[in-house]
Amino acid sequence: MNHIELPTTSGAYRWYYVDVSSGDFTAVFIFMVGSIFSARYSMALKKGGLPREHAAVNFALYEKGVRTMWVLTEYGTVKTPDSKTLQIGNSELTYGANTLTAIIRDKTTPFLMTQWGEPTHVELELTPEGPSHDEVVLVPGLSHRWRPIAARSKATVRVKSHQLEFTGHAYHDGNHGQVPLGSDLRGWDWARTQSPDATTIAYRPWADAPSHHVRVDATRAAASVSTADPVPTVRSTWGLRVPSTLGVTGLPTLIESSPFYARLEAREGSHHALGEVADFARFHSRSVRWMANFRTRSGDAT
Repeated sequence: MNHIELPTTSGAYRWYYVDVSSGDFTAVFIFMVGSIFSARYSMALKKGGLPREHAAVNFALYEKGVRTMWVLTEYGTVKTPDSKTLQIGNSELTYGANTLTAIIRDKTTPFLMTQWGEPTHVELELTPEGPSHDEVVLVPGLSHRWRPIAARSKATVRVKSHQLEFTGHAYHDGNHGQVPLGSDLRGWDWARTQSPDATTIAYRPWADAPSHHVRVDATRAAASVSTADPVPTVRSTWGLRVPSTLGVTGLPTLIESSPFYARLEAREGSHHALGEVADFARFHSRSVRWMANFRTRSGDAT
């Protein structure tokens, strides 16, 4: 299905992302090496900090558009026992011949006032239901790469620590680059929509470059670009411009909000849309990095 690759140079990054939606529930898993959400990595770049020294695992669970669990823990080491397995702390992501499995064993991040380092055990089993797509150069001349590895998938999530299990539509991709986000590519907005017959993704870089669109069904993965792809926006309470539509009827719900990052969700019948906005030029400011520390737990301190 895929294999693990690790970034090696200072400022580089790579992450593996999965989201799963089922009824009222949405879950997001991210395994990051050279964590793009790490204030520590951002500050360490002046001294040549390496991506392996700033690996992180993230898990978020939402019910009816409200976050109920949040894990974001950073570690100073990462392990790859073989080309198919990535280990960060006690969590693990593994590629099989035609499957992806992940286990999150960690603690919730204490910034949620109702969750002070609660033990968390989550398992993911994902199977593609459509073809993969080739890697995409997001902006010609810049280093960022995106690959919809298994955009059309089915997955089961078992939150064993909270006696919850659900199966639903899933999306899996990977992103990587050789220089810090915000230094050449300021940011982007991205959205994927799951429908009964296909998954569609729109990836819009904040640069003088076209937007990328990918549609995946059971037999085909097709890509196109659009030079004129305006999206209406509104300002969040942090002043970040976020889409006022994700392509389905009704206003999206803002399920994560910060000065540099937002995650949005919308539902319409059997259609489910999830999107994000990321402004990494904002992230590297001193005040935003300081706030980011409150959303991240240091696993090496436990």
